[in-house]
Amino acid sequence: MSSTSAVDLFSEWAKLNRDEGMERGHSPSVDAIISAVSGRLPSEFSAIDLGCGNGWAVRRLKKMPSCKSSSGVDGSEMMISKARSIDPEGEYFHGMLPEWSPNAPVNLVLSMEFLYYLEDPISFLKTLHEEWVLPGGSVAVGLDHYLENESSLGWSESLDVHMTTLSAEEWGDGLRMAGFKKVESFFTGAKEGWNGTLVLIGTKV
Repeated sequence: MSSTSAVDLFSEWAKLNRDEGMERGHSPSVDAIISAVSGRLPSEFSAIDLGCGNGWAVRRLKKMPSCKSSSGVDGSEMMISKARSIDPEGEYFHGMLPEWSPNAPVNLVLSMEFLYYLEDPISFLKTLHEEWVLPGGSVAVGLDHYLENESSLGWSESLDVHMTTLSAEEWGDGLRMAGFKKVESFFTGAKEGWNGTLVLIGTKV
């Protein structure tokens, strides 16, 4: 049993300014995710980032001409405080997931490096489908910790934090079981010793 919660871990990282490194490290994957899902989005779209950290992906989405609103939610008060200090006009919520839910569904739910910290992420995918995503909207997920990415399999032990380890196929099946259609998955950023970020996209019809 892990003794550290993901919220405590990332609050500590915020104190150490490691959120800035997270942005640098994850930016290429998030760019690939946004590029892949953009063709599914309406001419004007709303978005929310799950596990938004200091809000860097929220702000990236907000810069897109077709984005009419972009918000973020994170369980770490320290991360949300950082997001609000960087972007005082932005919409950032402190909320514990999976219990927290948005005031209204959106066209795009983005999540980079968050879902596997949940005890039952597959059930939460169904919640996203039913409560978070508008009809015709999509969920776009990036994961670095999954079964095929062997170099990630020791993270839970080394960080002393819970991680749900699933295969790429199990994640894809989870989206389908949740009700998402046109599910696609691919890997981005692979290099020697690193299988790349697993990207999954599904749309609510």
